[in-house]
Amino acid sequence: MEYDVVIVGAGPAGLSAAIRLAQLANQYQHTIRICILEKGSEVGAHILSGAVFEPKALNELFPDWQTLKAPLNTKATHDKFLLLSQKEAFSFPTPPQMQNKGNYIISLGNLCRWLAKQAEALGIEIFPGFSATEVLYDANGIVQGVQTNDVGIDKNGNKKNNYQPGMDILAKYTLFAEGARGSLTKTLHEKFKLQKNCDPQTFGLGIKELWEVDPTKHQLGTVVHTIGWPLDQATYGGSFIYHFENNQIAIGFVVGLDYTNPYLDPYAEFQRFKHHPKIAPLLEKGRRIAYGARALNEGGLQSIPKLSFPGGLLIGCSAGFLNVPKIKGNHTAMKSGMLAAETVFDALKQGAEGTELLAYETAIKKSWIWEELTLARNIRPAFQKGLWAGLAYAAFDTYILRGKAPWTFHNHADNKTLKKASSCKRIDYPKPDGQLSFDKLTSVQLSNTNHEENQVCHLKLKDPSLAITTNLALYDAPETRYCPAAVYEIVKDPNGNPYLHIHAQNCVHCKTCDIKDPTQNIDWVPPEGGGGPNYPNM
Repeated sequence: MEYDVVIVGAGPAGLSAAIRLAQLANQYQHTIRICILEKGSEVGAHILSGAVFEPKALNELFPDWQTLKAPLNTKATHDKFLLLSQKEAFSFPTPPQMQNKGNYIISLGNLCRWLAKQAEALGIEIFPGFSATEVLYDANGIVQGVQTNDVGIDKNGNKKNNYQPGMDILAKYTLFAEGARGSLTKTLHEKFKLQKNCDPQTFGLGIKELWEVDPTKHQLGTVVHTIGWPLDQATYGGSFIYHFENNQIAIGFVVGLDYTNPYLDPYAEFQRFKHHPKIAPLLEKGRRIAYGARALNEGGLQSIPKLSFPGGLLIGCSAGFLNVPKIKGNHTAMKSGMLAAETVFDALKQGAEGTELLAYETAIKKSWIWEELTLARNIRPAFQKGLWAGLAYAAFDTYILRGKAPWTFHNHADNKTLKKASSCKRIDYPKPDGQLSFDKLTSVQLSNTNHEENQVCHLKLKDPSLAITTNLALYDAPETRYCPAAVYEIVKDPNGNPYLHIHAQNCVHCKTCDIKDPTQNIDWVPPEGGGGPNYPNM
């Protein structure tokens, strides 16, 4: 199948890029065929974000979004910023970047579903349930599209009765909007050395639940962020609690994946957090209705790679435009997609095909995306020195330097930070009570995760022996803890020898294993299209 532009991923960046392209095509009466591939079973099925949404980019894309009934229903009205000890909560002034006047508490999945409807109304073809698994190149090494994966292959690699070969989706330009740690984006990094002149990307793991709470405890429009307990002072992270419509709250926890103790379990930290005496009363008599997890970029400006290569561009979280101190990246993702669309349109209008669009990176650097990330660049890496040092520097950078320090701190790769288990203290996590806290498998059920079990495992071990000789021997199998979906388990064969068993059907596609594995031995690739979580309104 041939198109002018193929976009991999129907998140906010990919949909915004497609819409802006179609808008320009209509404005200038220029025919452009646009296709979006989405690995989820429907648009929004794999979308997970906090999310307090800044409508800056949406205002540019659809100035009449209110008339068009975009699902921005709850205005953020009140901010709280708390430092938690084990039993107390201390209120701090909300930093300027985290103040949310004019923003909205939303379901990003529902916003993407709305954007998809606008895209289809403009003639854009969207194919959910199709996983792009390979980048296609011409004889000169120029990206010419992607290939979807074969379906109907069993776990042993044999064709089943429902076998269908993958399709080549060809395009003059391909935009990669896969989100954080995209599987195709990784291969582009390797081929084109996109990270050569920047820091490694660094990530956090975000875990989120939706609760329906007692109406007497619900505070519509309230936005709460916490730092401190239950994490130790050396570990970056914190929580969010957002009160939105229908007496629902989005409650979640983010742990920086540069943590050092291999016994740390981000999921268990979140479950423990909900028992804090200042948090638990909000959830009592409530009902948990959804669960999910996703890695997010935290590297900021220092870790943004080269954004263009012959025949394609990186947009959204495939590039890493999250503003960490603001705790927002959807607006920057959308804007990057729009700028990519404008660059591609200019090239197509001039009859160009497959060239490297260097003008895209120039446009990014002239935009408010770059200005935001430049001012925010030093705050996240300052926390590498610990909570108190990070808070002190953040205050200094924000109120005194105003983001204009003459220096730039640097990031490091998350897989290199774990200490040996022998030098770390095991963490004793309380058993879930089934009311406020829950085990991982119960949560996976709530994510509506489903994979065809008899298919090739999408979690590849480059060397299966390393799971035992390195991960188990040196780090006591950290993958059994950092995975928020109980995918990894150490079991013994009939001879009593340990091996790593992979429950791939549990995978919620968070990508944490691909990021945090000490030897980068785990390679996450897409399963058959449509597999994974099916988030209703995350």
